[in-house]
Amino acid sequence: MSIDPILAALTAPGTAFEIGVRDGMRQFVNAPPDINMLIDGARRFGDAIAIVEGDTRISYADVLARRDALVPMLDIVRGDRVAIVMRNRADWMIAFLAVVRAGGVAVLLNSRSSGEELIAALDNVTPCLVLADAERAARLRDAGYAGRIMDRRDFPAAAAVLLPPPDRMADADDPCVILFTSGTTGQVKGAVLTHRNMVTGIWMPQLSGMMVLHRTAAAMNIPVPALLANMPQQAVLLIYPLFHISGLGSGFLAPFLSGGKIVIMRRWDADDAVRLMEQERITQFTGVPTMLWDLLRSPALANADMSSVRNVASGGQALPIALLNAVQAAFPHAVLGTGYGQTEVAGSIAMAIGQDFTRKPESAGRILPLADVRIVDGGGIELPVGTVGEIVTRGPMVMHGYWNAPDATAATIDTQGWLHTGDVGYVDDEGYIFIVDRLKDMVISGGENIYCAEVERVMGAMAGVDECAAFGIADDRLGELLVAVVRGTGLDAGAIHDEVATRLASYKAPAKVVFSTTALPRNALGKVDKKLLRALWPDLIKELH
Repeated sequence: MSIDPILAALTAPGTAFEIGVRDGMRQFVNAPPDINMLIDGARRFGDAIAIVEGDTRISYADVLARRDALVPMLDIVRGDRVAIVMRNRADWMIAFLAVVRAGGVAVLLNSRSSGEELIAALDNVTPCLVLADAERAARLRDAGYAGRIMDRRDFPAAAAVLLPPPDRMADADDPCVILFTSGTTGQVKGAVLTHRNMVTGIWMPQLSGMMVLHRTAAAMNIPVPALLANMPQQAVLLIYPLFHISGLGSGFLAPFLSGGKIVIMRRWDADDAVRLMEQERITQFTGVPTMLWDLLRSPALANADMSSVRNVASGGQALPIALLNAVQAAFPHAVLGTGYGQTEVAGSIAMAIGQDFTRKPESAGRILPLADVRIVDGGGIELPVGTVGEIVTRGPMVMHGYWNAPDATAATIDTQGWLHTGDVGYVDDEGYIFIVDRLKDMVISGGENIYCAEVERVMGAMAGVDECAAFGIADDRLGELLVAVVRGTGLDAGAIHDEVATRLASYKAPAKVVFSTTALPRNALGKVDKKLLRALWPDLIKELH
């Protein structure tokens, strides 16, 4: 695999992104050990708008002043765990910044959870304080929680005296944040990410963005500083929940640390998204395929000025070709992108933007620097390039482990430090990752292994298919029967069956296909909730007949 000359220049000795060995690990040797050192650098953006929440606009100076005022009120010491549970809002971000500035560990709880679920999570991590909005605070008290809660309405407006630059509030391997996995494939677990994990998780995509910037400057024959000087403030529409790594990392911290504007959208609505994108001159939009389809079909889009949008991305799996083409037509000034990662690696380990993406749109991205990736068989033996197996990864972005769950940690991270993602795929000779399926999302029908994502890719490429899901249901004869739920227009179950049987082995064609007139259910991570679809299957079949 040849070395990209731009990557080599950006990571050379003496550069900000210099890659070398530190603490026995290949990493960014000039990266700060404490994320607070990055955060405090945002003071340089001063009066620029940092957060837009409804009619409220908060500058960088105000955000950090509010953070500084909240820090002493927390009354915590280094290493204390503080839970945050509230809807996406500016106070959530200020709470997070204050917790880590005080040396604490931010425990991010799902704001949609029931009181019982919240209590279970709190009993597991035993925080000394919970920062909550009124609704979540009441939910916790009603469920019997007796611990200390601070309501966001009691947060101070601003600090009279700003805190001095941090004197290394944490070491690189100190816990920084605990995020909970979705639980769709098992018991919910809290992934512990260190300061090193978080800084690496932010810097790797930033390096990828710098590579795109340098390529653009070279293509335009413009010096990079001149190109940067003429770029407008970057603006992102925050859709993902902040308790998820995508919301925390790419939705909040990455734009905040680079001087971007974060526009909060609490509830998804395509027409409102179009309005906000036009009004706030959004430059970057990231959403799941359902959201992209919703945007494209919004009546408001036809007359909206979308010229500010320069990047449209989705991640986790390949976009249907029809959707890809439609997005490109609707946002002609935007480069498209994708990425692959998970909570346990503090974000992405692969990314492809612009030409890197359009060359191989069926991929989940190109392996990022510092992420070592292998494909292994069931015994952990590395497989050749292009061979399908489990994706494992190692590097400074890999989590410390699961909180209070040594067995689960040992089952996920082996003795050599390789994290087993649970995803099945392969890597080609250019370093692109292709996702085939989840290990636990494989159907064994009549003794044959069927990877659902493979079937979904074929169905998703068909004209008229907006979104689809394939999964197994119990079957007395075959053990499991592959079925599918599809949303779209002008579709026929027989045609879908035949297309899959033609493109793949015939046994991989879904035995039954039902159609949905509404969006498929998704979990908090934006992934199709197959557990719920399986539960709904009997009713879907009844409607079919």
